[in-house]
Amino acid sequence: MKITDIRVKKVQGEGKLKAYVSVTFDECFVVHNMKVIDGKSGVFVAMPSRKTNKGEFKDVAHPITVDFRAALQDSILEAYAVAPESSPDDEDDD
Repeated sequence: MKITDIRVKKVQGEGKLKAYVSVTFDECFVVHNMKVIDGKSGVFVAMPSRKTNKGEFKDVAHPITVDFRAALQDSILEAYAVAPESSPDDEDDD
């Protein structure tokens, strides 16, 4: 499976949340609402999740293998590093 597009929308004033990311695979499947988070050990990618009735967050989509997770995170963080800063007037074009 190839990553064919990564769209990064940086956010300001959201604490540890640094960006929302959408990733397209094989030009035919997209996953929205991945997040770049500034954690204790540096930035990392959080998968899209939902809150359960018990108040826990569960991923709704995630890599199954360690190798693919590492490749996905590396690709997203590279795109995040070169993405322009968002302005307050930016619209959500996803």
